[in-house]
Amino acid sequence: MKFGVVTFPGSNCDQDMVYVLKDMLGQQVEQLWHKDTDLKNVDMVIIPGGFSYGDYLRSGAIAKFSPIMTEVIRHAEKGGYVMGVCNGFQILTESGLLEGALLHNNTQKFICKNVFLTPASSSAAPSQDLIKTQAYKIPIAHGEGRFFASDDTIKSIQDNDQILFHYSDENGLVSDAANPNGSLHSIAGISNKGKNVFGMMPHPERAADMHLGNKDGVAIFESILNHCS
Repeated sequence: MKFGVVTFPGSNCDQDMVYVLKDMLGQQVEQLWHKDTDLKNVDMVIIPGGFSYGDYLRSGAIAKFSPIMTEVIRHAEKGGYVMGVCNGFQILTESGLLEGALLHNNTQKFICKNVFLTPASSSAAPSQDLIKTQAYKIPIAHGEGRFFASDDTIKSIQDNDQILFHYSDENGLVSDAANPNGSLHSIAGISNKGKNVFGMMPHPERAADMHLGNKDGVAIFESILNHCS
């Protein structure tokens, strides 16, 4: 599978993503710059984490105007795969490729720690092969990760099996106590209705190498490879 990893001014997880995809998983990777207008025939565009444009104005609000986003949107509208992680998730909501918004954490603090996720969607590629009763340890690092949407939107994404992951405790129990940022329904990631655009706040690329003491994120990438190739 051929991935394209986009770098914006302020991205800081792009090389982590390239390393995991290329060196750990043996996939072909193109490094894309935010001013590019050619996606180089990639199968999936990855928009990584970081602080695009310093998170000025609102996280992801400026990055959506970068030239490459016109091509990313066109790619998605034609059925191409797109995935955003953390700031990438924020950019996808700002661009209208995913529903809802990412608001300031309910603690009004930046949070950087390991959390646990339980997979939800049985039809979206990142969670499709994961064990629904298992909790996966994946780190977060964000100040604006609180997923919010209208009641109608929440009902729609629930009805369409678009919720990828819920925050949970280490035993897979979803509760307010295990929700690190106040996200509605403990939502940690969603897909679009077409199941070709995905966004999640936790960082699976930071949990994919035993040198970091955790490989739970590999299961997410393997599920993507199994269902997007």
